[in-house]
Amino acid sequence: MSRLKVLIIGCGNIAGGFDMDRPEAADSPLTHAGGYVADGRFELSACVEPDDSKREAFMRTWGIPLGFRSIDEVPKWQHRFDVISVCSPTERHPDDLEVCIETEPKVIFCEKPVTMSALRTAGVIKQCNEAKVSLAVNYTRRWDPMISTLADGMREGRWGTLRSVVGFYNKGLLNNGSHMLDLLQLILGPLEFIKAGQPVDDYLPHDPSVPVWLQGAGCCPIQLSCGHASDFAFFELQLVFSEAVVSMENGGMFWRERVPVDSHEFKGFRVLDEGSRKPGGYSKAMIRACSNIFEFVSHDRPLASTGETALVSQQLCELIRHT
Repeated sequence: MSRLKVLIIGCGNIAGGFDMDRPEAADSPLTHAGGYVADGRFELSACVEPDDSKREAFMRTWGIPLGFRSIDEVPKWQHRFDVISVCSPTERHPDDLEVCIETEPKVIFCEKPVTMSALRTAGVIKQCNEAKVSLAVNYTRRWDPMISTLADGMREGRWGTLRSVVGFYNKGLLNNGSHMLDLLQLILGPLEFIKAGQPVDDYLPHDPSVPVWLQGAGCCPIQLSCGHASDFAFFELQLVFSEAVVSMENGGMFWRERVPVDSHEFKGFRVLDEGSRKPGGYSKAMIRACSNIFEFVSHDRPLASTGETALVSQQLCELIRHT
């Protein structure tokens, strides 16, 4: 089968910048362009970027033959793309997506959030469905193989009964906290909102980080706490089971499993051992996302992250923010 033709809108970090100076990028791409190139079944045909120097550098790095200053130039070229990656700033997504849908690609692969409001995101999903354009949203951990391993282990009861969950994030509820909410709903199912704490203005004025209390199936308590984005990047998760504590560290780059052992100091008590830190699968998420998109287009296999799954997390974000 011929390679799928790709248009990338926006030439910033997540579009390809994070991989430009990484020698290991071919094995573990973090970006759209890096993922498509590493997969090998895509052709980077064009890009859109209003900054001339940034666009030209992006085209040179990734061997892209055609560049546009504006998304409005794309329909005039009358070329069909199989996949369009939307990596522009979120405030530009609605206009960019409208043009993308008009060009009728097979898949739009959009950075999150799709738009700044759940109502508008629902409208985009409706437009995509009416145009028979599939929408994938980059909630990356849906393609992380370690998350699949975790979910399988939980179903099998590998660590016993789930007692509680604690998550940590910063850099905005919608921008980054939605990743955590999407991850929790993936592994735990529907979440019930209980209470929100005092917002922390650590990123954008309209998107503070918010501490949250939630509840999962079986009344499992879930607490999300916030750091401050000016200190360091922070995205971690602890799942407390009856027979272990399983932790996702450094955004999923590492995992740690600690099990109870007899205490040397206090006779009759069990305490957690130190466990061992193991590499995670997060670095494989982007290449798995690109593979998922190719398999969807070529073999009708389901997308792991869709507009509909993204909308559920965005609606929960709005419930939390406005309660």
